[in-house]
Amino acid sequence: MSTEWTTMPASEIKPGDRIKLPSGDEFDVARIDSPFLGRDNMAAFIEDTPTRWHSYPMPLANEVEVRQS
Repeated sequence: MSTEWTTMPASEIKPGDRIKLPSGDEFDVARIDSPFLGRDNMAAFIEDTPTRWHSYPMPLANEVEVRQS
C-alpha cells in the first residue's frame, strides 16, 4: 500500500487525519477546537496520545498536507 500526501484546506481536516505541518512535523489529529480563541476563521488541531499532547492553531483557509493511504 502506498502512502501519498495531498494538500487540502484546513477546514476539511477531520479527526483521525495525519497532517504535516510547515515545520515538517507530523501528527494524528485527535480533535479539532473550532472556533479557536473566539475566531470563527481559526482552528486548533490537537494530538492527544499517552506520550504526547500537541496543539497547532491555524486559519481554516490555510492549505495543509494530509496523508492518504
